[in-house]
Amino acid sequence: MIFNSLTFLLFLVVLTALYWCLPRRPRLYTLFFASLLFYGFWRYEFIILLLISIGTDFLASRAIDATTNETRRRAFLILSITINLLLLFVFKYLIFFVDTLNGLGQALGYGPEPAFSVPLHIILPLGISFYTFQSISYTVDVYRRFIKPEPDFILFATYVIFFPQLVAGPILRAKEVIWQLADRPPFDPRVFADGLRRILSGLFLKCILADNIAPLVDRGFAADPATLGALDVLTLSFLFGFQIYFDFAGYSFIAIGIAGLLGIRFPDNFNYPYLSQSPREFWQRWHISLSSWIRDYLYLPLCGVNVHDRSTGGLVVEDGATGTNTRRNRSLWITWSLMGFWHGANWTFVAWGLWHAALITVQRASKRLLPQLKIPPVLAWMMTLPLIMLGWIPFRAETLDQAGAMLMRLLTPQAYVKPDVAHGLLPALLFNLQRDTHYVSALLLLLVVAAWALQRTLQPTLDKYLQARSLADFIFFATAAPLVYVFLRPIQQFIYFQF
Repeated sequence: MIFNSLTFLLFLVVLTALYWCLPRRPRLYTLFFASLLFYGFWRYEFIILLLISIGTDFLASRAIDATTNETRRRAFLILSITINLLLLFVFKYLIFFVDTLNGLGQALGYGPEPAFSVPLHIILPLGISFYTFQSISYTVDVYRRFIKPEPDFILFATYVIFFPQLVAGPILRAKEVIWQLADRPPFDPRVFADGLRRILSGLFLKCILADNIAPLVDRGFAADPATLGALDVLTLSFLFGFQIYFDFAGYSFIAIGIAGLLGIRFPDNFNYPYLSQSPREFWQRWHISLSSWIRDYLYLPLCGVNVHDRSTGGLVVEDGATGTNTRRNRSLWITWSLMGFWHGANWTFVAWGLWHAALITVQRASKRLLPQLKIPPVLAWMMTLPLIMLGWIPFRAETLDQAGAMLMRLLTPQAYVKPDVAHGLLPALLFNLQRDTHYVSALLLLLVVAAWALQRTLQPTLDKYLQARSLADFIFFATAAPLVYVFLRPIQQFIYFQF
């Protein structure tokens, strides 16, 4: 059951009606079992794995809170984190490490036969990286004494497996969500209407934009890199950049909107990231809940300074607040290596993480060496955007060799003068364009900028005048709803489901 399916929409209508009718305890059980049902539609046998992770952290957090002995508290914390990471390792990374060891052995001349093997076929559980991180954050926050452990198992479990954000986030802190699940907020028609608006916006981004860009990207990355011109590579980086943005932002919009239907508020997960004027700013705007999680549970602890206590702000902290430059940079590179590896069991994701580490390191160095340098905002944006987009090449590539070969085309003079293979290789399916997919990328960029500009100019008026808001909502629903209905089909799963 995925968001862009009629089955899910029917499920959501029934659940929302029950949610607003039932009293507290039946309502909690309904959310709990509905979330299990939502997850079980994919593979019901992995519900056991989900409950093992939940039960571990529920018991460990209570044990941490029950003692003042620091050694025992730390032991329970380590036990909880170890079990969660062990489950993540076995199901997500074991095959990768076995293949890597076998490849290394063959490279060292130990024979063509693999030295290690995995006895069973391992399937990656849906959303394991997300609910593992969310569950770990709860135990760590109890250990840090940011929160008290939740004594109600059903309430805690519902927080972890709450179906809107179970599979691909946002990754939320317990103090942001549990109280809203425990005591249902009063029905607010404005919050409900905003939830509907976000759901429709998310479906529009996913079904109409992301899913129609996907064939262009798939065919481009399936091609031999040697046949691509430099413009082809740059175009593909932009096309996939927009595909993953519309796809993942669409998921986040839907998740936040579903929570809104139930009166629950989630923080935003995206804030026009492709309008960033620096790599650091990009990570204040992209996948904000994950980058904030990485900040508070990895980067700042490595820097040896006090952590934040919120799932907003992204992977950015104030200058001068993170120790010496050497320690900050070392922590940055370790963090980004693990950040990349979190996304998938492939060295391509590590390369993507290191790409961003390099960009932020260069930005830090330039700021330190040229403190008086002021780059005009438009120029800073024009310099930042291509660097961010080119980072998507290793993220999308199947292998490091493919990513390296594609990026090398940008350093090959002949690749700039040969005819663009994209004219024949990438027949555009969007807006009936038959050639020149770089124009598709340019059009998508203009649409993003226009959406940002409209929001900046119209939002104050819409917030101030109810009639203007009602008219804008009517125009939006009347335009977007028929398009979503036409394109609503689960032909493409959300990209971040694989993580």
